[in-house]
Amino acid sequence: MNRLSKEETKILEHLIYLPLLLAVLERDYQQAKTTPFKLNQVYINLIENTMLKVQADLKGFKENMYKNKMKLVKGTTDKSFTEYHYYVANYHEVRRYSNATLKANTEKLLCYYLFKENAG
Repeated sequence: MNRLSKEETKILEHLIYLPLLLAVLERDYQQAKTTPFKLNQVYINLIENTMLKVQADLKGFKENMYKNKMKLVKGTTDKSFTEYHYYVANYHEVRRYSNATLKANTEKLLCYYLFKENAG
């Protein structure tokens, strides 16, 4: 039974996806620094700017997590699934996410930050 509110679930899921997104951006940043684009600095600046926005959002979600006495612990991972343990107050819940879902949602989040956040 799901005892977590939508807001608690949102906070905890952002604490899963934002670090994954940062890892992707960091890998892309390293690649962009060594790839000979004609306008290399533009791509590097885009990735850096996006990383700063993601880091700021992650900080906000972590502050909410601590304020609401929540904890997230990554559990076991296999070829198909990754397990996360949610702790809220005295309640513990285990959720399993398919690795394909984690990847797809991280990709959606990347599109959000690149196309919506950087548009303004």
